[in-house]
Order: sequence, then C-alpha cells, then structure tokens
Amino acid sequence: MQEAQAETRHVEIVPLGERLAPLRLCDASALAAVRSSLVRHGQLGALTLFAHGGSLEILDGFKRVRAARALGWSTLLARIDDVGIVDAKLRLCELHDGRRLTELEEAWLVRSLYRDDGLGQPEIARRMSRHKSWVCRRLMLVESLESTVQAHVRLGLLAPRAAVALGRLPRGNQLDASTVVIRRGLTVRQTVLLVGEVLDRPDAGARAELLTRRLDGPTTIGPKPGPRPTRAVRNEADWLSADVAKVREIAARIEARLLATPLETLPSGAAEILRDALVALVPVLRALDGAIKASTGQADAA
Repeated sequence: MQEAQAETRHVEIVPLGERLAPLRLCDASALAAVRSSLVRHGQLGALTLFAHGGSLEILDGFKRVRAARALGWSTLLARIDDVGIVDAKLRLCELHDGRRLTELEEAWLVRSLYRDDGLGQPEIARRMSRHKSWVCRRLMLVESLESTVQAHVRLGLLAPRAAVALGRLPRGNQLDASTVVIRRGLTVRQTVLLVGEVLDRPDAGARAELLTRRLDGPTTIGPKPGPRPTRAVRNEADWLSADVAKVREIAARIEARLLATPLETLPSGAAEILRDALVALVPVLRALDGAIKASTGQADAA
C-alpha cells in the first residue's frame, strides 16, 4: 500500500468517530496506563485519523482518545491520513506491526474486509501480504466463535487466546465452556486442557455433562500438582481484610472502565450483556451497603 498523504493538527476529540473500534480490544489496565501517561507526560504521539462520511474517524489512538475524554481534555494532536475505509482497515496491521494485533483482532479485521467491504479472500491475502490459508483460518476462527464469547473478550472477562482455544469446540458447547473459564478463573493453558477434554467426549450429552461438572467442581484442570509448601492459616479477620481490599480494587477498576468507555461506544451485543450485568449488580451493592452499615453501627447513626 502506498504511503498515505497526511496533515497534522489539533482536533476536537468529542466528535471523533469510532467506526473501527469493533476491530480492536481495549484492555482496562492498558487504558489506565495511557491515562496515567497523559497526566504525567502529556500527549507523546499524534493520533492517526481518516475522513469518512463527513466526519473524522479514529484509526489509531482509541485508548488515548478515551483517556483524554475521561480527563476532560478537549483536543489532541492528530495526523489525518487521506485514505478510504478499506485502506484504513489495512493500515491497522501496518500501524501495529511491532506489537501485533491478537489473533481475534486479525480475524475481526479479515471478516470486516470480507463481509462489509466485499473483498475476496485472495485479494485480502494479497493486500495484507499474507497467504490465502492464513486469511481462511482467521475467517473460520471468527465465524465459528459464538458472538457472546466474543463479547466476553471485549468486556475483559476472557483472554483472547482463551477464546481462540474455545473456538475449536462445537458452537453448542462454547458458551458453557466460556462460563466455566470465567467463573473458575482458568488460565489459557487450563482452557486448552479443558477444550481437549470436551473434544474427547463422544457425543453432545457427554460434553454438556463434563462442562456442568467442571463448573461445579474443583478449579484445577489437568495433571495433579505436586506437594505444595505449607502456608500460614488465615483467620476470619485476614480473609475479611483481603476481601475488602479486593472489592475496593475491583470497584475502582469498574468505575474507571465506565468513565473511559461509555456503553454506547461498545458493540450492541457486548453493551447489552454489560448493561444487564450492571443492573444485576445494583441490588448486590445495596445489600453489601446495608451489611456494612449494620456491622459498623452506621445504620443506627442514620
């Protein structure tokens, strides 16, 4: 692809479009790091934008824009490339050649070029300097993976590599397996082992029964670990203190994510899942608030 003609100037960040955001992941910890960098050092690199449909769209710099919006900034320095929508998508790989897109991001990009822009697989391979088999594998990955499982990745509930592993399962087993991975806190390696166990089962009933047992059973999957060093026994105060610290950490992380990434900027499926989860969280937090007040005597004071 030829080098795009570009101009560099300060732009208002509120109206910037995020048409390409569904092709990228936005990890909360990375977003927090970008926000911290903006506060300490200011903007170190220009955004990359392109014009489409009468507005400026973000090509590179989604985290910087979201962090700047959360900080109340109004403008950022941006390079505006003179490219169309297809070339803008192709530039995503070029701009991230050093730090690589995840397999799932590559798959989203290939699907968008194939389904939305009508490019054939040989043409995508040629323009991305890839083999046709690579394009075919990425397309098969994303089109065989349940949309809800993909939403789990977007929400940060599931690692991209774990989702790729789950894509080997029949679609009817993927959501249940994803639930096991999330609720049991499985690592990518444990997820790969779980997928292997499920695929070893001869029929759908046996696979479903295994996933039900894994959800209710012990977390450990795979070879049994050897003897572990003896740890000091925690008392109830230790456990409660650790849980309080964990809740504070999680609450701060959720608040930062909600401020930096409004629900309306997420894909519709992910936004709906997250909205339902947040609504369900409200009574839980109210109950916890009541228990805290009763335990600390604040309820009487009120």
